Amino acid sequence: MKEIKTTLPVYGLDGEVVGSMKLDGKLFNGKVNRALLYEANNMYEANARQGTVSTKTRSEVAGGGTKPWRQKGTGRARVGSSRNPLWRHGGVTFAPKPRDFSVAIPKKAARKALLSSLNARLAEEAIKPTVRLALKEAKTKEFAGILDALKVSGTALVVTASPDAALKRASRNIKGVSYKEAAKINARDVLVKENIVVEKEALEQIIKRVK
Repeated sequence: MKEIKTTLPVYGLDGEVVGSMKLDGKLFNGKVNRALLYEANNMYEANARQGTVSTKTRSEVAGGGTKPWRQKGTGRARVGSSRNPLWRHGGVTFAPKPRDFSVAIPKKAARKALLSSLNARLAEEAIKPTVRLALKEAKTKEFAGILDALKVSGTALVVTASPDAALKRASRNIKGVSYKEAAKINARDVLVKENIVVEKEALEQIIKRVK
């Protein structure tokens, strides 16, 4: 268990420190439940699967109703249908069908997983609280300038307290950068990116969820 800083600097859009925020030491104590994170990650990945794949079995492929040749006397192997899986244009053996891959864990476990993910990233000093991420225009160049000022390199998750269409539009053209609202954040979101750029108000909302 790695000790983490419970007082975080809050950055302005120019990259300068403009304040600080104090975290609850009882919640953010550096404890990371890796087994729970594994379960939560599996759940979020499974729930993202569409499960729409579908291929035809031999009974579903058109044609093949007539036996290709008589059972005996031809010297060839017996065949019942030209749509059997061994033949070209035949059906698929054990054909995949649409199915629901979703799994669930208790809501309390999901909250604890989110807390563990925050503890893990705080230990890595990967979380950067900021003032409100307001853009004058929905321009990628302007948003990229903010990330540069914050010294964010590599992949990043940008989190806002409330929906921001301009910020979402500006961020989607930057490779490795994802945008989400605080209310929709989960443990996997926190873990998969190298940097977490989060509005101070958004981080406060997330902390309320894990209490």
